[in-house]
Amino acid sequence: MRIYLDQLGCRLNYSENNTLAARLTAAGHQIAPSAETAQVIVLNTCAVTAQAVSRSRAAVRQLHSANPDARIAVTGCYATMQPENAAALPGVSLVADNQQKEMLHALLEPWSAELDDPDAIARLQPDGTPFAQTSETTNRTRAFVKVQDGCNNKCTFCIVTALRGESRSRPLAEIVQEVRALAAAGYQEAVLTGVHLGAYGRDLPGSLASDLKQLTASLLAETDIPRLRLSSLEPWELADGFFDLWQAWPDRLCPHLHLPLQAGTDRQLRQMARRCTVASFRALVADARAAIPDLILTTDLIVGFPGESDDDFAEGLAFVEEMRFAHAHIFPYSARQGTAAARYGGQVAKAVKKERSQQMHALVERTGQTERQRFVGSTRPVLWEGQGQPVDDQPAMRLWSGHTDNYLRVLAHAPAHDDLRNRLLPARLDEVHGETLFGTLLYL
Repeated sequence: MRIYLDQLGCRLNYSENNTLAARLTAAGHQIAPSAETAQVIVLNTCAVTAQAVSRSRAAVRQLHSANPDARIAVTGCYATMQPENAAALPGVSLVADNQQKEMLHALLEPWSAELDDPDAIARLQPDGTPFAQTSETTNRTRAFVKVQDGCNNKCTFCIVTALRGESRSRPLAEIVQEVRALAAAGYQEAVLTGVHLGAYGRDLPGSLASDLKQLTASLLAETDIPRLRLSSLEPWELADGFFDLWQAWPDRLCPHLHLPLQAGTDRQLRQMARRCTVASFRALVADARAAIPDLILTTDLIVGFPGESDDDFAEGLAFVEEMRFAHAHIFPYSARQGTAAARYGGQVAKAVKKERSQQMHALVERTGQTERQRFVGSTRPVLWEGQGQPVDDQPAMRLWSGHTDNYLRVLAHAPAHDDLRNRLLPARLDEVHGETLFGTLLYL
């Protein structure tokens, strides 16, 4: 079968689609480069907010419109939360919840007898090129490695625990083997992902028990992946001396942390059932910045949580400014049926949430600008991605995009004959434009 994979939402969905692509390819199927060229479309959905649910439904309709003849399989959090609604969408032939996701390749297999084309390998796309034999995401320069799923926390706003289940970790040796394979395949960066990454390893039985610090150290010691990055880390449960890892491997462990704060007052953190306080978060950030030179810090924030007063918002705004986040995912509170917060009184009016969201965005834009500005004039390694874009007034040059080790986005020019994709090359950071730095390549 020719199968197109698509996803919405978190990096975990990207990692899961990579794994599914490998399993489908191993079973003899082909990964189509677009929905239009596929016989089967798999959409890995999101339901973290009401807007994410709406986007998931819209994505199904768009994929069906692009290829009305394809069978659509819907999986992920939206498929888990609203399976009947997902099944009723146009073109949907299969709904697989999160518990079935690991077996999705097997669930698709019965369609093979009907859809397999014995001449598929010889078939060409409309432009005359062969269909891809691997996932579209193999063109990426970084790979997302899922090390655990699920979460044991009961944050009152979050539906993900109900949809993904309790924390479940992969054995450390299995993850080391996967990252070795990624390095051998040419990936320059691996990103460790999970629903609750900081809880990694504690659920493993007996001698397999581990933690994120041990996993990170093992990957750096036992693989030669050039860069290792950690995705979202809840600001608790980190092992003693966790930040010492950056001092041991300063050139390979990326100096970027995403620590979800969600709220900047102790009262709201208690109502959210977050397992931290303003003081503990402040102390964690201070420890991280003291141990990790040139650290860039990003976060998640919710505005308009039930009961949030004007004073709460002002206090939270001041704390966010103090933390100097370079970037934040800012969510107006979205009531999720089945969560405790959906039953709380004091729901904030939509117009108020919109206004507070705008204020929070404006603040984080300022702190982010300040954080990026302090790197102007410095030189940092950049992993160049995608393909160079033509420059209208300089036909002999291409404009390339990439990310530094501390996850600053950089644009730089290079001669048109130079292919920078998937190369780690230094750039001097010259000036800031919004969320992007313009730089000068120093390899020439």
